[in-house]
Amino acid sequence: MTVAAPVWLREARAFTFDCYGTLIDWETGILAILRPWADAHRVAADDEALLAAFGEVEHEVQAAAPGRPYSDVLRVVGDRLADRFGVPRSARHSARLAASVAEWPAFADTPAALRALQRKSLLVVVSNVDHASFAGTRPRLRVVLDDLVTAEDVGAYKPDPRLLAAALERLRAKGVAREQAVHVAQSLFHDHVPAKALGMRTVWVDRRAGRPGGATPPPPAGVQPDLTVRSLAELAELRG
Repeated sequence: MTVAAPVWLREARAFTFDCYGTLIDWETGILAILRPWADAHRVAADDEALLAAFGEVEHEVQAAAPGRPYSDVLRVVGDRLADRFGVPRSARHSARLAASVAEWPAFADTPAALRALQRKSLLVVVSNVDHASFAGTRPRLRVVLDDLVTAEDVGAYKPDPRLLAAALERLRAKGVAREQAVHVAQSLFHDHVPAKALGMRTVWVDRRAGRPGGATPPPPAGVQPDLTVRSLAELAELRG
């Protein structure tokens, strides 16, 4: 049975999106770098353990230096993961991780779903990334975004609410009120916490299909998205 879309979703004039984890399959991209490295060094960690370590270390680096470009964040993450797992640091490996964002694939449903949503709504990406890294991602989305807000623009990383606040301000200048915008994201920790703090409606794209963990830290208790879907295609179908 098809679930009826809530009125606020059908009437949304803009969607703000997390990118990596929601539109882009960053866990596949991350593991493409970390798995061969871990195997070469006989690191006793499965894929889930590697992703969890990445998520924890990435957040630590971002919180400690919010003005650091994301490519530099990834370079430091590479070094600290080596320390964590007790293997020698490798400048080559860390540089490889730092440059890998452009290689991370889009989820299969992303381009078509974005095109469908853009027929009736503005599309804004709000991402913990720098513009140079996002330049490699942009063609994978196969749409022309209506706006982009990055950590580089704001000098902070989500879950700092300033990124979403900046997106809302830009939408306001286009005549879109906060109540007419919906934030769409996979990470409860990075995205739903600040979005709800700003009074936004949110859609959780549960890309991990109910499996806990992954490359994002666990969220605080009580985070409640307004709607949960398993894919962007499902969201586009509900939006109509």
